[in-house]
Amino acid sequence: MDKELIINSTPTEVEIALAEDSKLVELHRQKTNSKFSVGDIFLGRIKKLMPGLNAAFVDIGHAKDAFLHYTDLGPKLPSLLKFTNQAVNGESKTHGLEDFDLKHEIVKTGKIDQVLNRRHSILVQILKEPISTKGPRLSCEITLPGRFLVLTPFSNIVSVSKKVGSSEERKRLQRLIESIKPRNFGVIVRTASEGKNAATLHEELRDLEEKWQRIHKQLIRANPPMKLLSELDKTSSLLRDVLTDDFNRIIVNDEELFGSIQKYLTANVPEKRKIVNLHKSRRPLFDVEGITRQIKASFGKTFTMPSGSYIVIEHTEAMHVVDVNSGPKMSRRRQDEAVLSVNMESAKEIARQLRLRDIGGLIIIDFIDMKSSEHKKLLVQRMREFMRTDRAQHTVLPLSRFGLMQITRQRVRQEVIINTSEACPTCNGSGKINASILILDLIERDMEYVVKNRPNVKVSLHVHPYIQAYLTKNWRKVQRHWYSQHRKWVKIYENNDFDINTYRFYDDKEDEIRLN
Repeated sequence: MDKELIINSTPTEVEIALAEDSKLVELHRQKTNSKFSVGDIFLGRIKKLMPGLNAAFVDIGHAKDAFLHYTDLGPKLPSLLKFTNQAVNGESKTHGLEDFDLKHEIVKTGKIDQVLNRRHSILVQILKEPISTKGPRLSCEITLPGRFLVLTPFSNIVSVSKKVGSSEERKRLQRLIESIKPRNFGVIVRTASEGKNAATLHEELRDLEEKWQRIHKQLIRANPPMKLLSELDKTSSLLRDVLTDDFNRIIVNDEELFGSIQKYLTANVPEKRKIVNLHKSRRPLFDVEGITRQIKASFGKTFTMPSGSYIVIEHTEAMHVVDVNSGPKMSRRRQDEAVLSVNMESAKEIARQLRLRDIGGLIIIDFIDMKSSEHKKLLVQRMREFMRTDRAQHTVLPLSRFGLMQITRQRVRQEVIINTSEACPTCNGSGKINASILILDLIERDMEYVVKNRPNVKVSLHVHPYIQAYLTKNWRKVQRHWYSQHRKWVKIYENNDFDINTYRFYDDKEDEIRLN
């Protein structure tokens, strides 16, 4: 499977598209001024205990207090509180846990007010980003992730990813990590560590321990709320988590981001450094790579597949509901085989849609009814295979007696919602338009103004694809006419985000030339 990462940077946000075999499967957006990311570690202050919810609200500097449930405290909470208090009070001089006396674990069925009080300063990690009117969700089970390993303080457990195929390799990694890890630190061995030697893993383990050391230094005499460790930016963290041998291209449109990605790859995966490319064309990156078209096609209420069958995705307060429909093209011969084929095609697309939209919670899928029990088992099996590439935790249940499939999927960030419907390009809802035959006259009028006010600047015109097609098809008449009239050659570019009557002029630095 070929994987590509297409990264579009703008002054306000970074858009990251992950494509597998040229098909869009994940879309991430990060505001450049975002202060809260999953994985960030804070020293927080408990503001309120809510025994009825068995949770606490914690001040970490967000407009809304963050939410900390008892189940997210983790069994090692007493050890975490002891370490934090010693560091904040200046009693702890080292980040190491070799001589640290671990406290007894808390029980899973306890109450929040039995283990926490409002005097506590507490070390927390963001588990979920702020969603809608809710603040971030927190965890006290601190993890420091790397490319190959995840370090977990106050534990001695070494666990190896189940995705590491060979049992011999799992045993090798288990023995290796147990021999090099520091005392009272647990380690989760990630799938990417398969086949790596001791030196590589030991070096990353030392890097992760240095992160813990930096956290400890900042904790000394610290006053909450305070950020102690920032997760990598969205681009680097995505590279860390998804970069595998079958990645064959990364393309980015920003030179600074291009340099930082190359630097990251050189330090971590030097053999992949050559796959990074810088997009230099004036055409928008997502348009050139076909991402804009895929977004427009994928984010509607209804998605139609090549066979003519289609799925309808509905969102309710409690769940998401997906309805599978055969469409008009389904073969009437061998009805059972045709139904299975439609359901299989739909299952693959639904798995992609869940990743792409980052749909979480409870998902109910109404597949076309099948009579064969073998076909039902096969559909569930294939659905689990399609979902295997999904990094979010999920569970796929067998079909119910009514032919419904239930899926639960972890939600870490707000669902990606993109409105693909467009305002009427001619009337903007008013029912009346200017005469469309005048669009060329309007462009020429404004061009005369631009040339008169910016005589020494190279000018380009950005228009709707239909207008671009018309102008370039008639370039002998249009562009030569402009050249003879203004002594300036004007390049014409299409922009899929424009409606048919919108046009803009840009200078050679790609800054818009204002007409007012």
